[in-house]
Amino acid sequence: MPVTIRSATNQDLECLNELMYQLHDHHHQAQPELFKTAQDVEQEKSIARYIEHPECLVFVAEKDQKILGFITGHFCELISSICKPLPMGSIDEFFILPEHRNTGVSVALFERIESTLFAYGVVQLFVEVWDFNQAGKAFYNKMEFESHIHYLRKSLIK
Repeated sequence: MPVTIRSATNQDLECLNELMYQLHDHHHQAQPELFKTAQDVEQEKSIARYIEHPECLVFVAEKDQKILGFITGHFCELISSICKPLPMGSIDEFFILPEHRNTGVSVALFERIESTLFAYGVVQLFVEVWDFNQAGKAFYNKMEFESHIHYLRKSLIK
């Protein structure tokens, strides 16, 4: 049976909250000195807000009534003192269960949010990927993202 990509609903919240927990735990495990624990993030951030917000999108990949992953994003107009106004979209959260990675699920989810944002008039799509996330960086390169700003960091604590 093929994977179905669909909009998330409130009935998906329990599963989506567990996947969001795994996503943030991955970040915390990779750099605990930087990222909050998944428990702390869970207290502050809810995927339910994405589902309820009209400018946000949440799609799930589902097979045999099991959610394999999700993607969230939103659209807005970039307004800056130095850049021209720009209808833009962003990918905010993206997670696929490890056993379903490299199977086409991530591409299907990404293509769905990309086409939806394009239909809304978005002309550029943005994403932030932490440097430790080599798989994420490789995926977005494959999806034809290009670097446009480099955020650099220096710790002042020795």
